[in-house]
Amino acid sequence: MDAFYASVEQRDNPNLKGKPVAVGGSSDRGVVAAASYEARKFGVRSAMPSKIAARKCPNLIFVKARFDAYKQVSDQIRSIFYTYTDLVEPLSLDEAYLDVTSNKKGLPSATLIAKEIKQRIKETTHLTASAGISINKFLAKTASDVNKPDGIFLIPPEQAVAYVERLPIERFFGIGKVTAEKMHKMGILHGSDLKQWSEIELVSRFGKSGRYYYRIARAEDDRPVNPDRIRKSLGAENTFSKNIMTLEEVLEKLEFIKATMLRRMSGSNTKGKTFTVKAKYEDFQIITRSKTVDYWIENEYQVKKLITEVVKEIPLTKGIRLLGLSISNLNHEVEEQEEKKPLPLQLTLDF
Repeated sequence: MDAFYASVEQRDNPNLKGKPVAVGGSSDRGVVAAASYEARKFGVRSAMPSKIAARKCPNLIFVKARFDAYKQVSDQIRSIFYTYTDLVEPLSLDEAYLDVTSNKKGLPSATLIAKEIKQRIKETTHLTASAGISINKFLAKTASDVNKPDGIFLIPPEQAVAYVERLPIERFFGIGKVTAEKMHKMGILHGSDLKQWSEIELVSRFGKSGRYYYRIARAEDDRPVNPDRIRKSLGAENTFSKNIMTLEEVLEKLEFIKATMLRRMSGSNTKGKTFTVKAKYEDFQIITRSKTVDYWIENEYQVKKLITEVVKEIPLTKGIRLLGLSISNLNHEVEEQEEKKPLPLQLTLDF
């Protein structure tokens, strides 16, 4: 979906149409959860501190998030997906992968299916969506960002390798700003440059992510669309343009990351019993520190308390370039395990 939360707010409040809107936060505190395209023209982005967003766009209108409304629209959109295929893998409230190799309508063209879905979403919700079409998840996701908003883009099989070779490295899905900058320093500007590096070399530079980079440089991604995927954890993380060094900075950054994680927890009705803080240092070393509790972690007070307790175990001996928060041991996972438990057997005594 295109600027989903902000677009829902503009749809439901005509006074916001055509104006720069930020969902979440306020003019002096908090963090932006989503920004309308009018706000994005000023450089306002999701996960941006509200103070910075207000400076970039003085006329920015802050609107309180309404996750119940977004979930309702998300359910409408998903019901449209299921009229074409049961192979739907949701990524969030506003995004999903669909495998339409075999589809319920017997349509021969994935592009035709995407056009129909976009039209039905517009008729049902009065909102616009963008679609990417290709032979695997990586390419479809990449294509979905090409013609936003209200766009559609196809990367056909015979053009996949050539397309990736021309693609600027910062537009690769899964390669963030800091990693792209590091690759630039290595002389990797496009997919064709990335393709020149061996898998061993990429793993030595980027850890296990190097294996992923090696494959996508060749337009390879064999992950299936998994409609039954059970989420094992839920969280959020941020990579920083400047390394952070002090506990005060860590707590400040985690405040924004916490807001994103809580939003995702609310949107997916998820809670858990294990809380984890993740840190990636300037030398790419990654550490995690966790705490498991005997209650469901589900609100801001609980998360804030756990941050205070767990963050003390994060060493501040060198610069931190990434911080993340997550919860695991989730309610959905526990429910699934309970369902899989064998029923008790009635024993028969032979006498």
